[in-house]
Amino acid sequence: MFNEILQKIVVETGGGIGAVLMGYDGIAVDQFFSPNGDVDVQMVVVEYSNVLKEIRKTAEILSLGDMEEISIRTDRFIIVIRILTSDYFVAMIIHQDGNFGKGRYLMTRESSNLIEALG
Repeated sequence: MFNEILQKIVVETGGGIGAVLMGYDGIAVDQFFSPNGDVDVQMVVVEYSNVLKEIRKTAEILSLGDMEEISIRTDRFIIVIRILTSDYFVAMIIHQDGNFGKGRYLMTRESSNLIEALG
């Protein structure tokens, strides 16, 4: 179930490379990678999961509210991370010239399906 949802997000996003459903512990629940991806999506997401913990803790300390989404832009890629629950998030990597807006939209739209499947 997870793989189909992740595949839908990546394929329908112009320039999507891959997506991972992951726990804050850094363990992937499921993933989908485009066959022509040129980056290790899982490794990127594992490394960013530690950063996410710190951002979440900082937001709590400053009473900024619950973290919902983070995007990171490099000269090659865009990483979009959507928080699903207190334990899980979904992350996608898009080529720099990909459709960032559509990727965000699809991740938001499919979040409820991923949460339901986690249940």
